[in-house]
Amino acid sequence: MKIKPKKSLGQNFLIDKNIIKLIINLGGIVEDNILVEVGPGTGNLTEQILLKNPKKLILIEKDKNLAKLLIEKFNNKIMLINDDILNVEENELSDKKMIIFGNLPYNISTQILAKWIKHKNLNSICKKFILMFQKEVADRILANTNQKNYGRLSILSSWRLNIKKIKEISPKCFFPSPKVKSTILLIEPKTNFFEIKNPKNLEYITNIFFNQRRKMIKKPLSILFKNKDEISKKLKLNLNLRPQNLSPLVYFKLCKEYENLLN
Repeated sequence: MKIKPKKSLGQNFLIDKNIIKLIINLGGIVEDNILVEVGPGTGNLTEQILLKNPKKLILIEKDKNLAKLLIEKFNNKIMLINDDILNVEENELSDKKMIIFGNLPYNISTQILAKWIKHKNLNSICKKFILMFQKEVADRILANTNQKNYGRLSILSSWRLNIKKIKEISPKCFFPSPKVKSTILLIEPKTNFFEIKNPKNLEYITNIFFNQRRKMIKKPLSILFKNKDEISKKLKLNLNLRPQNLSPLVYFKLCKEYENLLN
């Protein structure tokens, strides 16, 4: 079956054998592992994963033609879910911690990551993620306070994840070649993290702040809190700072104060 990559699904198939080998090594796969691969495409990585004889390999592929190709190619060696990862309930995949691989579609990669971060059982469903992002998105995930790319995604990611940048990848490693570089990230869920009742509140707060990125923080504070002076005094905030000057911890604390008001 001849497969033509679909631009609408953000399909760029990984073809570089050295990068595939690197990803496999990062997985540290042993035979009792339950593995998930999101967006396996034509199965180049899948093929190498199966050589490690994992206990179970679950492929999640939205494209019907690719799903058919993968079943023909790997048959009973895999479990295939022909659906959008955004519709998949990870709790139902396994009762053991999984290792999740993914060359994530560029057009929905941030939505996928946010979904996993907000999963209340993240620590019990996932041991680690080995994920490929567009470089620009990876830079936003990794950015620290006061850096140009620091923003909502950086704060949400740092809340529940330990993230390590592994390697930047040339467009030549894919077919078709994208116009941008990619980055491999190794991600592990944090065992200890700041208690937030509902991560949607953190998303809401950071949205208010970073929609006014160039303005001083007193403006978004006044939108969120009637008692902004009391809050700023309690958290020792300098009202002349801008959103990118506040650390993730400050945003977590602001979220807690906001949730206290909702009770």
